[in-house]
Amino acid sequence: MLSFFKRFFSSKPDIAQLLTEGALVIDVRTQGEYQRGHGENARNIPLNALQSKVASLKKQKKVIITCCASGMRSGKAAKILRKAGLDAHNGGPWQNVERHR
Repeated sequence: MLSFFKRFFSSKPDIAQLLTEGALVIDVRTQGEYQRGHGENARNIPLNALQSKVASLKKQKKVIITCCASGMRSGKAAKILRKAGLDAHNGGPWQNVERHR
């Protein structure tokens, strides 16, 4: 119950808690960037293809953590997903998300 309230009243998501609760990690870098290194169990959906995947992501009914190289594209991705009605959080650089595992 506490994690529920923390999500809505905290300015920064608790990445570790979200991962523990089964959040889906979406890496929005290009396929080439992703292949050079990525987080454990991260799914690669490049930012330019994200909109076409919204319906399938909704079906999974999971919290989503977006990541990229610097946090810029993942911020845009999280905003797109929230606008579509998903519970999405910007995890920043993919290495940052991995540190919370």
